[in-house]
Amino acid sequence: MSEKKEVSSKEEVELNISEKIKESASTSTRHDLQFPRRFFHMTMGTAAGIIYYSFLSHQSAVSILGTAACIVYIVEQIRINYPEYAATFKIVNKYLLRAEEQLKESAGMPFVMGLLLTLLSFPKVVALCAIFTLAIADPMSAIIGIRFGKNKIFKRKSIEGSAAFFVSTFCILVFVFSTLYGNDLFIVCILGFIVSSIMTGLELIPIRVDDNLTIPIATGLITWLVVTILGIPTF
Repeated sequence: MSEKKEVSSKEEVELNISEKIKESASTSTRHDLQFPRRFFHMTMGTAAGIIYYSFLSHQSAVSILGTAACIVYIVEQIRINYPEYAATFKIVNKYLLRAEEQLKESAGMPFVMGLLLTLLSFPKVVALCAIFTLAIADPMSAIIGIRFGKNKIFKRKSIEGSAAFFVSTFCILVFVFSTLYGNDLFIVCILGFIVSSIMTGLELIPIRVDDNLTIPIATGLITWLVVTILGIPTF
């Protein structure tokens, strides 16, 4: 009799946990606009780039972002392994996570790790281009593609979304290298066109690795390579 009561009690607890998760859960997928998530992505990435450029040395930026990565990892582990406290993360679950991320690691961890690895790997001017590409070009591509993408290239990719990615990346590279660091506009436009074209092509490739990790690292690598070929200083 006592065993039946224990089983029943466990079932009730699991049911209550399940209900709490459902109440706070998002039903959005990667095919949905989910504007709060896109806006948060854009705001946090852009803020990180601006703060890095304006106030921080390389070592300070790495230390701060490394600490942030640790905090995000701990919070993610608590959220995943203690679903009974789902109500605590209600706003995050509802507005910033996708449906498939409710009980597994979200894109937040690859996002922070992508920024950290970018800072560790590339000169400041190159890292800024990679950070802003992740922060602006990636969500702009998704927003334009989902909202206006009528002409499909692949099942989940459209000409409109790819064009948004290309234009955003091009503008970022030109702005950072010419406006922030005073390089010749003509040579910077060549740099922007080459890197944007390659990155737009790579962004079309369907891979299983989170693009929050691949976009900044790939942008940094390609930008650094093209900068070296064109002889543009990285200060």
